[in-house]
Parts: sequence; C-alpha cells; structure tokens
Amino acid sequence: MTAPKDNISGKTGDPSKLSLGQDLGAKLKAFSKTLRDIMYGFTVHELDMEIRKERGSIDDLFMLVVFGDLVGLPLLPPYYSIRLVPYIIPTFNNWKRKILRERDLTEQMAADL
Repeated sequence: MTAPKDNISGKTGDPSKLSLGQDLGAKLKAFSKTLRDIMYGFTVHELDMEIRKERGSIDDLFMLVVFGDLVGLPLLPPYYSIRLVPYIIPTFNNWKRKILRERDLTEQMAADL
C-alpha cells in the first residue's frame, strides 16, 4: 500500500510528519497562488473576458461563412465546406444551437454593460 499524498505540497508520506519547512513552503506556495489570482482579477480579467468574447464572435462568423448553408445562408461552394468537416465536427452541434437560439434585446444590452 502506498503512503497518502499531501494535496498542498504534493509530498508523499504521513501528513502529521511533514517538517516545518515543508509545511511553511506549502503555505507560502498557496499564498502566492492566491495573491497571483487576486492580481490577475484586478488587472487583466476583464480584458481576458473581452478577448474570449471577440474570439467566439470570430469563430461564429467563420462557421457561418463555411457552413451557412446548413442554417439557410449558402456562401461557399460545398466542396470547400466538405474539406473542413473533420476540423469542425467537434464544435458543430454547439455552434448550431448557439446560432439558432432566439435572443432577446435585453440579452444584448446586458452584455454591453
């Protein structure tokens, strides 16, 4: 049977027998991670969310141009769409559900606030 692994420090062995240095190191590591997360939230979290939203919009536009004929908007000849199918299949059902979902004006206004 193997010795239990400490979740914080990643060391194996009896948690009650960890040395003071290992315990202090683990707490310092947890504190530094918490501090990094707080600084990330203060500085770049909003920018990160905007970039992710913009990337999603660009992905939606690409999918609409390539597979628009499946939602009633043919733009590209089917030959080019067929060649891209293996790359698109994993995200296709989610994209189609997102594009065809009914939206309300208040949803768009809330997103801009």
